[in-house]
Amino acid sequence: MSFKKLFGKKMEVVNIGLNRFKEDLEQQGEKVTNVEWTPPANIDKNVLQILQENKAEIQAANEKVLEIILNGKPFLVGLDIARNVIPGMKEDLFLHSGPPLTWDRMCGPMKGAMIGAMIYEGKAKDFAEADKLGTSGKFEFSPCHEHDTVGPMAGVVSASMPVFVLKNEEYGNFAYCTLNEGLGKVLRYGAYDPETIEKLKWMEKELYPTLKNAVEFIGKIDLKNIIAQALHMGDEVHNRNRAATSLFYRAIAPAIVQTCKKPEITAKVLDFINGNDHFFLNLSMPAAKVTLDAARNIDNSSIVVAMTRNGTDFGLQLAGTKDSWFVGEALVPDALYFPGFTKDDANPDIGDSSITETVGLGGFAIAASPAIVQFVGGSASDAINYTLAMYEIAFGENNMYQIPYLNFRGTPTGIDVTKVVEKGLTPFIDTGVAHKDPGIGQVGAGVLSAPMEPFIKAAIGLSEQLKK
Repeated sequence: MSFKKLFGKKMEVVNIGLNRFKEDLEQQGEKVTNVEWTPPANIDKNVLQILQENKAEIQAANEKVLEIILNGKPFLVGLDIARNVIPGMKEDLFLHSGPPLTWDRMCGPMKGAMIGAMIYEGKAKDFAEADKLGTSGKFEFSPCHEHDTVGPMAGVVSASMPVFVLKNEEYGNFAYCTLNEGLGKVLRYGAYDPETIEKLKWMEKELYPTLKNAVEFIGKIDLKNIIAQALHMGDEVHNRNRAATSLFYRAIAPAIVQTCKKPEITAKVLDFINGNDHFFLNLSMPAAKVTLDAARNIDNSSIVVAMTRNGTDFGLQLAGTKDSWFVGEALVPDALYFPGFTKDDANPDIGDSSITETVGLGGFAIAASPAIVQFVGGSASDAINYTLAMYEIAFGENNMYQIPYLNFRGTPTGIDVTKVVEKGLTPFIDTGVAHKDPGIGQVGAGVLSAPMEPFIKAAIGLSEQLKK
């Protein structure tokens, strides 16, 4: 075909790479087919070669890990006080979200939550005293993940806090999480004012014993079944938990009415759960944790079993590299901000809640909850595409968690670090956004793609283990 004939025809464009080129052409009325493509991660070719040479061993290990994940049976079996049940918990230990962190590197909301926990425990009277104690070396700080625990946002857990107790009935391991406070100025977003502490004390004195008695009355609650139903009702159980909270409410409410002897407490507890659409988040997270922890320590596996942020660092752990942390810099989400706030106010990504993505929920299941992408001006089709992209880096699909719009296809499950670095594609996460300064709280909600750095380090770590 001559150039003359070529330019006499209507152009059909295939765009590979930056979406901006596609958008510019579409604004001019051109039809554009967009190809999602990213270059492989910038990683030593020797690492990729080692992973390739051991592909059969990695595949076999990953099949075992995926089987364990899919067979997991997370149940809520009780509630207790942190010091009584969390492994290694003691009076002067404070747990936090994300990989290991020292006081001097803590971000604003993390430090605010720590200060609030010190005040709650009666170890400090105010900000100044708590800050002084934090730098003194009197207290220990440790990741929730290293104590079979998870926590949203700052994820701070102290000895006196009530926690949910979950059991993986297939493998016998346990996981723990605090109770959800609701939205606004709350401890997990770095608030430590008297109102925040007062709510925590109410949760300890009234909410906790009421729920504890109700769960004991029921015996146990099947969380996997609730999550599966919630996905069919518009949740992805990370940023949207409205359906799951409603299903949990239906399960727990009759038992609360039958076991709580004080009508005013019954009413307040039921109103609190009913008015807090995020209540189930603190159950979906440990449900993911207890499922994934059973798959730890499977030699040669490249599947991620923990993916988390502390507001400073983004860290992950692999099933095949024991308890090693692979860490990179935490990023600031793209978000819809509350009135009066902008991205300049936002703290980098924070929280253990990305454990939901790690098990195939949250951003990996966002096609089941397209309303989430409205946070950043996206469309329903964007939500579908985000989930479809995650199949590219997942080792398998879930046999229980399914997406109606995709003809009930199982959610992408088992983040495979080898696929992440080979395809140059990182996990998609939806999340809340905390103010960068302590004491202010939540300022928005949004989405982001995980940083590549910790995945490259994890691939290197796995390759080094395979060489031994």
